[in-house]
Amino acid sequence: MIKVNLEYASVDLAKEIKDGDIQKIDAMIRNKTGEGADFLGWLDWPKNYDTKEFNAMKKVAKQLRAKIDTLIVIGIGGSYLGTRAADEMLRGLNHTDKVEVIYAGHTMSSTYTDQLTKYLKNKKFGIVVVSKSGTTTEPGIAFRLLENQLIQQFGLEAAKELIVAVTDKAKGALKTLADQKGYQTFVIPDDIGGRFSVLTPVGIFPLMVAGVNTDKILDGAKKAMKKLAKQHDLSNSAYQYAAARYILNTKHGYKMEALVSYELQMQLLTEWWKQLFGESEGKNGKSLFPTSMIFSTDLHSLGQWVQEGTRKVMFETVIRVAKPLADVKVPKDKDNFDELNYLTTKTLHEINSIAIEGVLDAHVNVGKMPNIVLEFEKMNEEMFGYLVYWFELAVAMSAYLLEVNPFNQPGVEVYKKNMFKLLGKPE
Repeated sequence: MIKVNLEYASVDLAKEIKDGDIQKIDAMIRNKTGEGADFLGWLDWPKNYDTKEFNAMKKVAKQLRAKIDTLIVIGIGGSYLGTRAADEMLRGLNHTDKVEVIYAGHTMSSTYTDQLTKYLKNKKFGIVVVSKSGTTTEPGIAFRLLENQLIQQFGLEAAKELIVAVTDKAKGALKTLADQKGYQTFVIPDDIGGRFSVLTPVGIFPLMVAGVNTDKILDGAKKAMKKLAKQHDLSNSAYQYAAARYILNTKHGYKMEALVSYELQMQLLTEWWKQLFGESEGKNGKSLFPTSMIFSTDLHSLGQWVQEGTRKVMFETVIRVAKPLADVKVPKDKDNFDELNYLTTKTLHEINSIAIEGVLDAHVNVGKMPNIVLEFEKMNEEMFGYLVYWFELAVAMSAYLLEVNPFNQPGVEVYKKNMFKLLGKPE
């Protein structure tokens, strides 16, 4: 479902990396012997997830969905990015589903929060709060505010049916609070880190409430797992991608990778990807800086820099979708004032696909900007599950090639300590 095209990438895998190194790291991943191996639970998750819990989630999600018109998903980083990526990619930016999903707890903006609380005054809303500990500042503040508002609007008893916590199975502030107040809880697995957790209750439960077919998402992940488990060398497409970006970084000197999508509703997918690769690789002074662009939109803002700006700094990884969720025909106009009638024999997706070819030619052959092309078969639920697993396996390989632990994030604690000190948090 994903093919890696290195025609435009200026790398030669056969000459620039040893297949034996790939096989060695693959064995380390499969046998769970590498650094951070305690957090490899995602590797077998598509076949090992708790079906009993997932059936319970479906039941609760159906009940909650029937009671609300708006769902607030509270979380930050891996506690919401994957959910939002799936929501926007699959339901779209202008969907007509009965449940609107709004995200909170990913910002400390007073303006955003105030406007959200005012907007919810006339809404039948429910809350899914996602936090392993329950003490993370941003979602903690958001939950305190929105829980209070929900109780004021609907009462304590109703809150028990309108609030669901996805958290630790046995401990932590959120688990304790939820148990005391009678809120339903589902489990964040101990062996899966936040940025790898979208296929767990972290992402699956709110997507169920949103009406997304999560069975198909998990089918796609299982399909990826089964296929990639048979490929232990550079025949594995996820490893091809990992190796290509590693070569561009460490042997060709590139410092940035821009993930490019020509589908606007994949913008949050690129944000999820940025956290996945940024937190997994960005350690010990190593790794590419992950950034993203949405074309053709950003061609009208960043296109000039990409074409003629500083060279040998950034390369592009372009997602090319073969089959979109929908397509549109360009209508004919009798006056043709805009001179676009020459396009009426093509659909908008065909025009978009031709644009990709033109941009590749311009950026690679004229601008001398290497491009990795990821060929996505489609962009439905199955594809989302597949690509999540695929990118997770790719980043594990990529980080181990850099000789860093893919599953920790020690650097994020630095700002928290400084912030807590300035806020006067008790020791």
